[in-house]
Parts: sequence; structure tokens; C-alpha cells
Amino acid sequence: MRHQIKHIASLGFIALLLGILPATKAMAEQLQAPQLVIENVSTQIQKKLQNKTFTQNFAQVTQFVNSVIYPHTDFDKIAPLVLGKHWKDATTDEQKRFNHEFQTLIVRTYSRAFIEYTDWTLRFMPLEMESEATKTIVKTEILQPGLQPVSVNYRMLLSNGDWKVYDILIEGVSLVTNYRSTFSNEIQTKGSLNAVIEGLVKRNAEALAKK
Repeated sequence: MRHQIKHIASLGFIALLLGILPATKAMAEQLQAPQLVIENVSTQIQKKLQNKTFTQNFAQVTQFVNSVIYPHTDFDKIAPLVLGKHWKDATTDEQKRFNHEFQTLIVRTYSRAFIEYTDWTLRFMPLEMESEATKTIVKTEILQPGLQPVSVNYRMLLSNGDWKVYDILIEGVSLVTNYRSTFSNEIQTKGSLNAVIEGLVKRNAEALAKK
């Protein structure tokens, strides 16, 4: 079950923050501000996907993915949510290091998904949002030929005038909650947050070093 969630989550995150297909002009005119963030990123990625040699360089892909998703993802909010009760007990240095390594984990994970999954489209559901709202949920469906649509909803926050993602719900399962459970178990097993961070550093370095 966890493997399935992570598999779908990869596709969901890619569909939103990497946008396999941009919306049509008519669709874009109907989208609201949080949805337009997704559509604009989609256009950037669509141009890159036209370069068939681009995905052959994983380091290049991760660098590009990071440059695209970082402005639209509130990692400073996600990291505390993911660590939960362990965040307040962490030192400032541990918080900073975890934030960085977790961002690296997300970027490399979905860079790999970006390489592996291309035949996906994103369908926006109607967005009900008050004009002065600072939080919203963008509801979408991930479509793949021959398969049932997958519900992927994105929690977004208005931060300094920009809409940013801080959680993704895959068929109702929160990505933040899923990672929180994973890291909580790792902290209990390894005995400290610092040990978990060191493990992340090692795994990230090894993954990024691979061709």
C-alpha cells in the first residue's frame, strides 16, 4: 500500500509541479490564480519535454526541476509539517539541514518520475474559493490512457502574494502525513533526528551521483 501511494504521489506531484501538458488557451482563461500557477509551470516543462536528449542528464534534470518547483512550493512550511512534534525539539541547525535534505529528496524523487512518466495529462476540477481567501485546495485528476482517473488535490497557501503548494492528497491520502509517519519511524529506529538527517545526506548524495 505504501509503495502504491508513493508511486501515485510521484505522478501527482509531477502532474502539478511539472505539468505534463499545459492547459488550452480557453481552459487557461477560466482558471483562477492558484490553478494558473500550475498551468504556467506546465508550459515551462512542456517546452523542456520537446528536447528528447534533456532527460539523459539526471543532474541537469534535477537542477531544472528544482528551479521550476521551488518558487511554487513552500518547503519552509512543509518541513515542519513533515517532522511534526520532532520539529520543535530540533536545533536550528537540524531544522535547516532537514529542510535542505528533504527538498533534495523531493526534487530527486520527482525528477526520476519526470524521466519515467510522460503519458499523463492533468484535468482541473471546478475551484470554489472566496476572493479574499489565503488558503485553498486545487482539485485535479490525473489521466492516463486505459486507466481510471486518479484524484490528486493540492493544498495551497497565499504567501507574500504568491500561491504555493504545501501538501498533496492522493486519493485522499496526504503526502505530508505519509512522510511524517516515515520519518517518525526512522527517528524512533535510529534514535535521533540527526541520525535521520545523516542518512538523508548519504542517500541523496548516492542518488545524485548515479548516471
